[in-house]
Amino acid sequence: MLEGVLNRLGEYGNQLPRYTAPRCLLERQAVGGCDACHATCPHDAIRLGPLGSSIEIDPQACTGCGLCVQVCPSGALEYDLTAPLQSVRDAGQAAGGEASLTCSQSGAGGPTLACLGWVTPALVSAAGAWDTPLTLLHGDCRTCPVGAPDVPERLRRVAGEAQALRAATGQPARVTVREATPEDRDRAVRVSRRGAFTQLLRAGRQQVAQALPERPLPFVDWSQPEERTPEEWRWRARTLVPAPAPDAGVHWPAPLVDDTCIDCPVCANVCPTQAITRDLKPEGGVQLLLNLSACTSCMACLRSCPPQAIHMQEEWLPAAFHLPILIRDSDSVM
Repeated sequence: MLEGVLNRLGEYGNQLPRYTAPRCLLERQAVGGCDACHATCPHDAIRLGPLGSSIEIDPQACTGCGLCVQVCPSGALEYDLTAPLQSVRDAGQAAGGEASLTCSQSGAGGPTLACLGWVTPALVSAAGAWDTPLTLLHGDCRTCPVGAPDVPERLRRVAGEAQALRAATGQPARVTVREATPEDRDRAVRVSRRGAFTQLLRAGRQQVAQALPERPLPFVDWSQPEERTPEEWRWRARTLVPAPAPDAGVHWPAPLVDDTCIDCPVCANVCPTQAITRDLKPEGGVQLLLNLSACTSCMACLRSCPPQAIHMQEEWLPAAFHLPILIRDSDSVM
């Protein structure tokens, strides 16, 4: 068993995020495109592809900091959140019920990520759903060779997004972002993958044991509609626990269409997760349907709409997550 654990931990160095091209707003040809990952990468590891229609990741320059994943508006870039989620879950169920995640440069004990750029709103919201206090410990980000100087500020923005989502549940996440101190070196080591690892390899092997195991994500099968929704947004929906009251507004920015719509296919074409579908009616005309839980709030549809007929609605009733929403029903078709 120990050999298997060490083999899995040895994969900690494989940190390239998965890139799902059909979700990229460049490939979808959304108006204005998107260069968030390119602009965010502190190591110039992400380049825009030929004609600016895709991205390319330089594996030699990428440090696996996760900051590109954190800012990607459509889930085109992502990491497997299973290990950090399970680590937080396990810690919440243990005595004391407090979880922590730390970066590889902090010197603190406990579950370790290459950089806290891996932390996303879904992860923070999950801690809130499990009512587990979560402490995020970073090192000296000003001189960090892995991430960027503003990681603590980015983490506070991530926590703010998670709290906005959790507001409807009435149970906010208890999250703390701070720099690690010498006292944090003695934090308990807990390495988990679906509950398989707990309290392993202390003392001299602590640095190896702290690394949360990670395997590359498999390629998305685009023929399967459920796989088009990124794991980040699937987890955001799952973490709406306790269940919001039927009349509570859930913060989930998504599009609405007004009567100036000309029934063209642009919004459905640019949607990176096909959360908007366009159905032609047998008797003539068109319907636009919105799968709210698949919407990543990228608002590429809003920016690309020729007559600017799309507007953003920030809050939705919980019932809206369970059935497709009819956002346009027209008797004409362009």
